[in-house]
Amino acid sequence: MTEALSGSTAVADFDEVPSHHDVDPWASTAPGRGRAPVMTKTDWFSELISRAAEIRHASVPRPYWPQRQGRGVSVDGSTARDARRDFARIVGDFEENGYLVEHFGEECVDDRNELPDASALIERRLGIPDLWPLAPETWDEDTFYGLIEVFHDLVSRPRMRDPHTWNNCGWHHSEFHNGPARILYRAKVNELLREAATEYELASEGEDLGRLVAVTDEARSQLVHQVLSESPPDVTADVRHAIALYRSRDASPESKRSAIFNLGRVLEERRALIKDQLGKDEGALFEIANRFDLRHRRADQRGEYDEAFLDWIFWWYLGTVELTNELIRARSRADG
Repeated sequence: MTEALSGSTAVADFDEVPSHHDVDPWASTAPGRGRAPVMTKTDWFSELISRAAEIRHASVPRPYWPQRQGRGVSVDGSTARDARRDFARIVGDFEENGYLVEHFGEECVDDRNELPDASALIERRLGIPDLWPLAPETWDEDTFYGLIEVFHDLVSRPRMRDPHTWNNCGWHHSEFHNGPARILYRAKVNELLREAATEYELASEGEDLGRLVAVTDEARSQLVHQVLSESPPDVTADVRHAIALYRSRDASPESKRSAIFNLGRVLEERRALIKDQLGKDEGALFEIANRFDLRHRRADQRGEYDEAFLDWIFWWYLGTVELTNELIRARSRADG
């Protein structure tokens, strides 16, 4: 609760609740009904979970006077620099709550062993030295985005923490699990990236999970989710690879062509199904891909066209993959 809820009121209320069932000797009850049971910690927490939808998300304070007057936003006027400092604060919060202990270790007054070299650990992954402690004012764009991806793979949530009171040592964390930590990390970092108006977000599923990908609109994001989660096992690898190729941060026209090729291969394998549903019109689905420089790379194909054409074909093919997924599910239900 100290992580999930803003302020200390909820935790203080929880601490005052008894751990075990008891009765309130001062409770007023109807005649013959006995004394009313007192809510326990389990009851209190169960009610909190059941009413989670009523809890509002914490928000940053409304702009103060200097911000409303266009001052105080950034020392150098750069929103990019602000985003980097905000990211460093996010990582600092994760570190404070023990989310980096599994890889970085944590200091203890009773332990004389040296901690792992966090800077060297990051360098092995990213190839850039001296990045810990974080110094956002020194990062270029590639370093900033690289660190976002690296820390996604480093965070791991401790399930246990124990106080070490000797010499004010502090909390010691243990039993780590990276799944919930990465979900929380993606949520916080993606919110930061949206506020900074960047064109990228951390992928929450697929072959490129935890990597920065190009942002698209909600409808197409939902299409990607449906295709990734509902494609049959025999085509899952091709679909995942196609989506990763297309939405990568440095996607080139060639990688987009490769993505279309992978989706086209899935549709070719389902051509009989499409023909069964569309009849003679199924050939129209493949005509553009065959006449343009997308799959077969023949001399008679057209190759000079705007990159927006690749985007159109990719989403068209991905939508058709989803359509054929639904046709397969419908046929399975009919047969079953």
